[in-house]
Amino acid sequence: MKEQIYFVKGMHCASCELIVEKRLLQEKEIEAVDASTTDGRVVVEYKGKRPVLAKLNKIFKKEGYSFSKNKSKKKKEEKPDDLLIIAGTSLAIIIGFVWLSKSGLSALVSVNAKSALPMFLGFGLLAGLSSCAALVGGIVLSMSKQWSDMHGVDDSILKKSEPHLLFNLGRLISYGILGALLGAIGSVLQLSLAFSSVLILGVSVMMLLLALQMLGVEAFQRFQIRVPKFVTRYVSDEKNFSGRYMPFLMGALTFFLPCGFTITIQGLALASGSAVQGGLIMLFFALGTLPVLLGIGLSSVKFSEKPHLANRFLKVAGVLVLFFALFNINSQLNILGWASLSDISFGSSSAVEALDNDLPPIVNGKQVLKMDALAYGYEPNNLKVKAGVPVKWEITDKGTSGCTNAVMSRGLFDGEIALTRGQTTIKEFTPEEPGKYKFSCWMGMVSGVIEVVDDSGKSPTVNEEVIPSGASGCGCGGGGGTSCGG
Repeated sequence: MKEQIYFVKGMHCASCELIVEKRLLQEKEIEAVDASTTDGRVVVEYKGKRPVLAKLNKIFKKEGYSFSKNKSKKKKEEKPDDLLIIAGTSLAIIIGFVWLSKSGLSALVSVNAKSALPMFLGFGLLAGLSSCAALVGGIVLSMSKQWSDMHGVDDSILKKSEPHLLFNLGRLISYGILGALLGAIGSVLQLSLAFSSVLILGVSVMMLLLALQMLGVEAFQRFQIRVPKFVTRYVSDEKNFSGRYMPFLMGALTFFLPCGFTITIQGLALASGSAVQGGLIMLFFALGTLPVLLGIGLSSVKFSEKPHLANRFLKVAGVLVLFFALFNINSQLNILGWASLSDISFGSSSAVEALDNDLPPIVNGKQVLKMDALAYGYEPNNLKVKAGVPVKWEITDKGTSGCTNAVMSRGLFDGEIALTRGQTTIKEFTPEEPGKYKFSCWMGMVSGVIEVVDDSGKSPTVNEEVIPSGASGCGCGGGGGTSCGG
């Protein structure tokens, strides 16, 4: 037995490792393979002649992997046309997302533990067209011949499609049940609002790493979260799943295959803190992958035979995942009371700064604050009141969404202020301690600050951390339950 080390460009995730290992093991002379995205190396053990480098590059040309004996420091640059298409497509989709946010439909397109279920369907479709198609779709393709041999020539199309239907049915049931289990575990783990927010923040960071890996940033290739490799190798080995009903089991076990999209959704199911919500999150994600995987199986055609198109799509998907990750991270910063992009003022109408002496009028012994709540935020979102004097906060709902229809600020009052479209809701409280108190919607997507000043008109915590709003962090535990789903 001899050993040869190759360096491979193009591997960006654990799924890539399995794809390379499975394909190399089909070569007669190769006995064992160990691929690693951490350093881009593939260790090959072989008998007889050493695998020819030119042959390996020919085998993996369509998959976009290139082999060399020495690690290349030169980075492959995108063509100007490719960059223009990738940037243009990504920008168009992001502009559409921003428009939806302004129109009050942001809850339908944000990826978090309490997002509308159709969003997970779309996220699954995105996964099915990228990394999931590469690994799981490859498994389906390799099993197609074995499954077709199980039926006679005279069998109906429905009968011949039975293994593919069983495979995807196994995925749906497994994802639903195991997602519910993750949600149930999350309900035990979520001991506080801060813990919930940190958990969602962690999942968002995972999305960020996934995006950077998809975009080909080599420095982040070593950050891989997955189950032990012996488990994924067993699941991806078709030889372990021979038999009429084994496609169902194989489909169910794909839950444990390494896919950045799947791991992200599993994290959100855990963060949901609900067995029902966790199960639905994973089920809708699996439904999103269904069209592509079923289409691959029934047609026995690889997704995107053209490497340039596959690379473009992967980059666009990476940009979108990066955008959603940053969007979610910004929301969690609002919840935790930390500085965020929401604190940046882009115009006087959306962020009215209160001057030192610009305190609200006092009517019948109460400071009267007035604010409008809209689908995209609050106007004004920077207010000032005096400590020790009761406050009467009048909030007029001028068209909120499923996210912005409730206001929270745990430092100033308990619970939430539920809003009704077209009506003015009043909340009374007395601010005791000077400081800056953040308020936000129950998901933390939009926010503002109430500055409480002392008799001299100053806040002693001007340069200190803002007190968080206490929003539920995408519904994970307390506070925002009544508003979930709009």
